[in-house]
Amino acid sequence: KKKLKISGRELLSVPMQVFGLDQLQVLEMSPERESCLRYRMELLPQDIGRLRNLTCLYMDSNNLKKIPAEIGTLSHLERLTLSNNSLSSLPTEMGALQRLHSLHLANNSLTELPAPLCQLRSLTFLDVSDNKIDTIPSSIRHLEKLETLLLLFNSLESLPVDVCFLRNLHTLWLGNNHLQSLPAAFGELVNLDWGYNYCSCNFEGNPLKSPPPEVCSRGPEGIRDYFSSLHRI
Repeated sequence: KKKLKISGRELLSVPMQVFGLDQLQVLEMSPERESCLRYRMELLPQDIGRLRNLTCLYMDSNNLKKIPAEIGTLSHLERLTLSNNSLSSLPTEMGALQRLHSLHLANNSLTELPAPLCQLRSLTFLDVSDNKIDTIPSSIRHLEKLETLLLLFNSLESLPVDVCFLRNLHTLWLGNNHLQSLPAAFGELVNLDWGYNYCSCNFEGNPLKSPPPEVCSRGPEGIRDYFSSLHRI
């Protein structure tokens, strides 16, 4: 792959010549990946749309407040890292990234799961941990290929039943939210493997009452039994 890592002790912005490299496939612009970098981008230039052959774009640990609509023209993009920025929204055009399978958005300022993300039907990995998300749209059910969903350290008070349609989920982290209950169909997520280390699905730091934590620790089968017993009462 044709790859470029931008680094340099005196670099304060992205050289515009970069956006003329139209055969570029991998672009790294993450200060934490090169500790000597001194810049922190606040705005990704619209010219990013010229890099039509990009498959991987790393922009974590900047100070990005906005992503330009032109990101939606990167039709070959498979991996996008935007963690550790200052994003409070995403452009609707991001929904056009139909090859994207890995998206990192941890530690931003999102207050809801952006609707365009629910159009990314190739997505297998989504990390939106450590935001301020209090709402998950019902359209999340469209992410049928999703295997890993990381939602810990947000402000969720409830989960839509639509999450229970994500039958390919293997890892679902829900720790440190405000969840008091789970959808009655939660036990249908049979591919969540609690195992012995209880790491593929976690609820720690939630005031869960229905089902209580001791039921959750038994895994999908225990959760199914719990809700079944409620219906029999």
